[in-house]
Amino acid sequence: MAATNPVLTRTGWMRAAQAWLASWWQIVHLGAVMLVLALSPASYRAARRRHLAGLLVTTCAPMLPGFTVVTALISLIVIRIVTVTAVSYGLSQFALEMVVRVLVLELVPLAAALFAALRATLPMAAEVAALRTGGHFDALRRQGLDPRVEEVLPRVLAGMFAVLLLAALSCALTLLLVYLSVHGITLGGFERYTRTVGRIFDPAVTLIFTLKVVLLSGAVSLIPIASALQAARRPGAWASAELQSLVRMFLVILLVEAASLVGNYY
Repeated sequence: MAATNPVLTRTGWMRAAQAWLASWWQIVHLGAVMLVLALSPASYRAARRRHLAGLLVTTCAPMLPGFTVVTALISLIVIRIVTVTAVSYGLSQFALEMVVRVLVLELVPLAAALFAALRATLPMAAEVAALRTGGHFDALRRQGLDPRVEEVLPRVLAGMFAVLLLAALSCALTLLLVYLSVHGITLGGFERYTRTVGRIFDPAVTLIFTLKVVLLSGAVSLIPIASALQAARRPGAWASAELQSLVRMFLVILLVEAASLVGNYY
């Protein structure tokens, strides 16, 4: 049996590490470019605004009914489990706070990000890869247009908007369902309920929650498209790049979730 050359092994590991770092650097670089373009007024001229508005509608509208129904069902199940468990242990006074923290602070934003990734950003990343390999980017450059402004930026913004919209609507729906489940159809518990929610969402928690949702939206919209652009340089590499984008996306989501937990509870 031939012995493995340690020099070749170290060289292979170094090349793999360099490729890994280079791929992440390209994602960070694309994110910086998208941020600059998103803040530039020239990116929102009339034709580009219409294109962006169309993408926002076609991206978000098909997801809203299904995600709303699924969120409502899961929220009702979790609310019932938490409240019954709290009452059985004599902790009914903490049930409302536990439900809001578990659902609104943790589960709903994560579910919104994952749902938007599967239904919107991954398909849009495949579209970007197809446009680049099909020569559409080169055609735009021949016309004096920047493909990143015309095709990449609208999809990144649409993906981020989809996550923010789903998270906002589902959090509002969950808060309503929590109130109805605990107090019923009455305004008698509204003052106590708003006081409890306000105590949970103090300035620090609100800031962490906002940053968490924004970072999740950026991760699920930017990473798949950046991976698609990297794969488009290598014909036939989109299948492996899609898996790599999922791994990268889940890694970033895990880091964001861990950081938010540390910020909220330590």
